[in-house]
Amino acid sequence: MADRDDDDDDDYHDYSRHKNEQDDGNHDSSPPFKRFKSANSESSSSSLTASSVRAYLDEHPEFLDSYIQQNVHTTTIEQWLSKRPQKKSSISSSASASTPIDSSNKNNASTSIIKTDDVKRKNSSQTIKQLSSTTVKSMNTLTELNDKRRLLHELTDEVNQNVSKAQILYELSKSISSTVSADGFNLYLVDESGTSIRLFTADNDDEQSACFIPINIGPGHCLAGYVAWSKETVRISDTTLFDITKYPDGLYVKGDKVTAVMAHPIINTSGTLLGAVEFFRIGSTLPFTVEDEEETLKCVNELFTQTYYELYHSMTRERRLNDFLLAVTKSIFQELVSMDAVMLKIMSYAKKLVNADRASLFIVDSRTKELYARIFDIGREEHDILDSSLVSDKNGLIKKHSSDESACIRFPMDKGIAGYVATTGKTLNIVDAYSDERFNRDIDQRTGYKTKTLLCMPIMIQGHVIGVVQMVNKRNGHFTKSDEESFETFAVYCGLALHHASLYDRIRRSEQKCKVALEVLSYHASCTDEEYERYKISTLPSYIPNLKQFEFSPWSVANDMKPIYVLYMFRDLAASDSSNLNRFDMECLIRFTLTVRKNYRNVPYHNWSHAFSVAHAIYTVIKETQHNFTANQCIALFVACLCHDLDHRGKTNDYMIKSSSTLASIYTTSTMERHHFNQTVTILQTESLNIFKHFSPKEYRQMLDEIRHCILATDLVLFFENRPKLERIVESSQFDWNNKDHMQLMMGLSMTAADLCSSFKQWEVQRSNVSIIMEEFFQQGDDEKRRGIHPQSLMDRSLAHELPKNQVNFISFICLPCYSLIVRVLPETMPMLAGARSNLQRWQELADGHPSSENSTNISTSKEITTSTNTHQPASS
Repeated sequence: MADRDDDDDDDYHDYSRHKNEQDDGNHDSSPPFKRFKSANSESSSSSLTASSVRAYLDEHPEFLDSYIQQNVHTTTIEQWLSKRPQKKSSISSSASASTPIDSSNKNNASTSIIKTDDVKRKNSSQTIKQLSSTTVKSMNTLTELNDKRRLLHELTDEVNQNVSKAQILYELSKSISSTVSADGFNLYLVDESGTSIRLFTADNDDEQSACFIPINIGPGHCLAGYVAWSKETVRISDTTLFDITKYPDGLYVKGDKVTAVMAHPIINTSGTLLGAVEFFRIGSTLPFTVEDEEETLKCVNELFTQTYYELYHSMTRERRLNDFLLAVTKSIFQELVSMDAVMLKIMSYAKKLVNADRASLFIVDSRTKELYARIFDIGREEHDILDSSLVSDKNGLIKKHSSDESACIRFPMDKGIAGYVATTGKTLNIVDAYSDERFNRDIDQRTGYKTKTLLCMPIMIQGHVIGVVQMVNKRNGHFTKSDEESFETFAVYCGLALHHASLYDRIRRSEQKCKVALEVLSYHASCTDEEYERYKISTLPSYIPNLKQFEFSPWSVANDMKPIYVLYMFRDLAASDSSNLNRFDMECLIRFTLTVRKNYRNVPYHNWSHAFSVAHAIYTVIKETQHNFTANQCIALFVACLCHDLDHRGKTNDYMIKSSSTLASIYTTSTMERHHFNQTVTILQTESLNIFKHFSPKEYRQMLDEIRHCILATDLVLFFENRPKLERIVESSQFDWNNKDHMQLMMGLSMTAADLCSSFKQWEVQRSNVSIIMEEFFQQGDDEKRRGIHPQSLMDRSLAHELPKNQVNFISFICLPCYSLIVRVLPETMPMLAGARSNLQRWQELADGHPSSENSTNISTSKEITTSTNTHQPASS
């Protein structure tokens, strides 16, 4: 205490010397402090003591008031206030008026502005009464301002650390708790539903993860729920006397030692309820007073931190969203490598935006009215996708190593939650996916993943839904309205990105097609006028013996005669419908046939002779069976067979993919078959070669669809998919020619049966064709070895001795199942099945090592290879 008095004395002497330098004389009209100086000017400075100063201040409190206002800086006052103990409460202040201050408490002594000379005999209330009302008011105002400034500073620091709204309210409640001398508090926040509140604790840093059991807002439950409902402050001095009609459950957080409670609603400036806070005292006889309530109301209702936080948070959120969208734009639009790469980027950013565990992107297939997804379920890594052909290299670039689309998930556009969003264009935010009847559980069953919460939003371009993004399982709680708003903006960029990626993909594919077209044009050309004139003067035969028989060998027809046979068969098929008699121009037919012949490459097997044999096989099926194909379907089948291997390079689809050919980059599935159809369309687009130019636009499109379906059906991969479907239909006796799907399956099966026609021909013809096709396979195997690719055993020239065994497997697992099924629908095709069985027996004998069969086949093989020079002589008209 003595040290403190000395400090006060030194301060006073400094002040005295300073004022002596400024004062010129003593005047009665001077202020009190000047009169005091004048009266004591003759006295030595050493005669002043702390006691005399205090005595003077006790008698002249207005002097202290005037002195402080005019000479003491605000920061100095704040330093004084920071050294005094915090104000307990207004009730404590009034209570202290009758309670002596313990002078042994140094903190209390150091912060007392005015004290009596004998603190043991005078209490603090008497000292306060000696202060002028102006001084008391000024000091109280400064104290309050200092407390609020300190509180604002602390809360501002918290806001600048990017804390959540819940934490801001928690810090505000903690500060108010200290102000009203509470021993603790409970903070309850309104959840997004607006119908309940949840307890928030400081141990968590997220609103959702800090939520406990919800408390209904309304009377009849606990105190916090009632206060949140009534929006009124409630003070309880005795916790044993709760109002059972309003809050019978009492406190939500039970405490046996709690004696006094004050509950207050937290309402923002717009009147929206944010939550409620309970302040409590433990083991205290002092209740909360009206002053405590006013202090709380002042802090809460002003919400000076809340207003600042809302503004700051809004600006920060907008800035972050803008930065996020800028990063999205740069990333997506600078890396338009492929559609899949863009989809991967969208998924990655979508997850980050709403803090989802996984995400899926479904694209709308407007042609089939389906939703499909090749890329989804990327919860673990960015390259964790369903389509395993897409992987990230060391530079993070997306590369495609396979063209298999069998892993693509497809489902009807009107099925499931994604289907609902795609159909209606509305957003769905679902808290419990399995409780929603629209939720499609098929994907969960296929992936083994448990979906809980869902945020499903459409991606639109020009008012049309082009895709649906589905965010799954928010990491903390469920998806909020803020998530919806953020993603709605993000979805605009997604739509633009997908649209531009689609355009880029089309341009890229078009460039590749142009490259292929130039390559094809450099090798192929339309038929010459000389060729046309030569066949124009030829007379079509009126009848060709044995042409309709299954045993007829098309390889026995000379190459120069094959176009004549084609024209004959085409005319015969067209004549089955009288409406087609004048729809086909003979000149156009001749040019078309000769151009098709010229567009076959000179490869060992898949050449013009093979196309002619397949066309003859389908002609035989059409003429010899009791089918229900329409006239146009018969024409489509015949033209498809004639063109089904156009521009074949003597290589399989697998080779085209492994060698990274240009065709494989254009056509992801059924590579060569799609190229064959594209070549067919290219020929038909030339006016002088368009044999369907007299068809209506609708009939023309339908004819092209039928031809496309038939050519693609020659891919054995599709055969393995479609044969079981048709087999189940036939076994259940449900096959119906009038059913479009059944008809499509039957046309595809007929194409496969015709494509494999050499397997049911006479043994000599069969053996000859196998030798030719094996030479083509061996050439591919040799090329693969040069490229460092290990060929299949079937194409390895060093394993040529395994040919009989390979043929046994081929006929047993491909040819016989095909012919056995077609016989059940078209019994007249029994010669196909019988011929295949006979050849299988021969190959089995060779596989078993019977020399007699081997010798006979060697002779017939060399003999049959040269039979193409022989000709059938048709009867001329």
